[in-house]
Amino acid sequence: MSATTVQGHDTTATPSHPPVVRHTRGARSLLLFSVFLCAACGLVYELALTALGSYLIGNSVLQTSVVISVMVCAMGLGSLAAKPLRRRAVGAFALVEGVLALVGGLSVLVLYAAFAWLQIYTPAMIVVAVAVGLLIGAEIPLLMTMLQRIRRQEAGSAVADMFAVDYIGALVGGLGFPLWLLPTFGQLKGTLVVGAVNAVAGVIVVVFIFRRQIRRWVRNSLLAGVTVVLAVLAAAYVFADDLEVTARQQMYRDPIVHAETTPYQEIVVTRSTAFTGEPDIRLFLNGDLQFSSVDEYRYHESLVHPALAGSRASVLIMGGGDGLALREVLRYDDVQHVTLVELDPAMTRLARDFEPLSDLNDDALDDPRVKVVNADAFNWLRGARQQYDAVVIDFPDPDSAALAKLYSVEFYHLLGQVLTPQSRVMVQSGSPFFAPKTYWSIAKTIETAGYATTEFQVDVPSFGNWGFVLATRGGGPPPPLRLASQAPRLRYLDEAVLKAASVFPVDRRRQDVRPSTLMDPAVLEYVLDEWENY
Repeated sequence: MSATTVQGHDTTATPSHPPVVRHTRGARSLLLFSVFLCAACGLVYELALTALGSYLIGNSVLQTSVVISVMVCAMGLGSLAAKPLRRRAVGAFALVEGVLALVGGLSVLVLYAAFAWLQIYTPAMIVVAVAVGLLIGAEIPLLMTMLQRIRRQEAGSAVADMFAVDYIGALVGGLGFPLWLLPTFGQLKGTLVVGAVNAVAGVIVVVFIFRRQIRRWVRNSLLAGVTVVLAVLAAAYVFADDLEVTARQQMYRDPIVHAETTPYQEIVVTRSTAFTGEPDIRLFLNGDLQFSSVDEYRYHESLVHPALAGSRASVLIMGGGDGLALREVLRYDDVQHVTLVELDPAMTRLARDFEPLSDLNDDALDDPRVKVVNADAFNWLRGARQQYDAVVIDFPDPDSAALAKLYSVEFYHLLGQVLTPQSRVMVQSGSPFFAPKTYWSIAKTIETAGYATTEFQVDVPSFGNWGFVLATRGGGPPPPLRLASQAPRLRYLDEAVLKAASVFPVDRRRQDVRPSTLMDPAVLEYVLDEWENY
């Protein structure tokens, strides 16, 4: 509500409002505190929707853009829709907060179920974002009206007070979501807790500030409604773990033996019996298969051993938090030191302590030659000074902006500062068959950064056709694709397999594609375009 001065008389934009009720300064502070809580809750809902979409769908840039744009548009419409409600601002605000608490608090749970059982995540997400945006947008006009009823003030001053508290609340919500809410409660329970806070914020306004300005039956009805909302959220909280387990299992063919959501990703491990009669342990990150224990040796032998065909006293592994590439590196007795850089500490902890994984990686992370660093690889390289004889890069496919930067020209330039002139670098590069533009873009990106490259492909039944790029720094000839004379006995790879692996069929040979940079992440464009068809 805005106030102006006309011919010396104080008027308001809504003169039909009841007379201003003079409350204490504490009432105004309490109302502004409610603004603070509502703003924090609103931003958490927004962040929760973007994070869930990134986990389930990938393409974090698109998910963030859709959620933010839809919600901001809906907020504008919600503000307009709230104009007729200002005559009954107190009751309307309590009703809006109760509905918002219910919709926002249950949003992640409902969308997770829609993804798991109905496979309609994107339409459902848009509906939820619109609903939450409309309700958030309706808050400000109603809060402004109530603020003016406590003490009328010039419009600009009232708006400044309101938005200052609103923005501070958004800051607290934005920081609290990744730093406290997710680690403490997880996504499902976290949004339920926020929904409860949202509901209480409405109760504070109704009961403690304007209790004499609304009829008793209205007040009691609103309190009863909020109580029902809190009961629903509490029940959902109690059953959230069971619901999450059931919904998650719906998305995986095999029984889940471990699952956790970290600030970086969703980690799921499944176990079944393979056709060979052996246990089939599978690791999924954000729903994407990382390995199957039945054939992972094909992938990891191809990833590691050609890179260790030269000097290998000091080895750097980037990614590979499951410890399987590390297992292959440690098979060489002359490897003296290995640095493993993995972003997610939960992944390296799982590889060390979860018996199915630690058995598979032969307790590699406990080897005294190994140093584990939990850090973002790009930022870690900026401060790295040690040089390595061999580098193995085992990042997930670049299907998000955060991963695409690890496949950029800038990244490989940074990598150059930890290499010797003789260092060999191996990069997992996706599937030349299913995503040929992605594969050849990665190869061209490495070449653009000043490396000589040798490309090759292998067959991994769980993945299908899979490709790698072997690189050396400088403008010399392509590095030879070979095994070390002291290489251990391998189950899949030998010189004959390597020689055949470097030959690509006619329809999958080098393509005219762009290199990927931080400002032009071409590899992200290619991977999203190609993999969406499979």
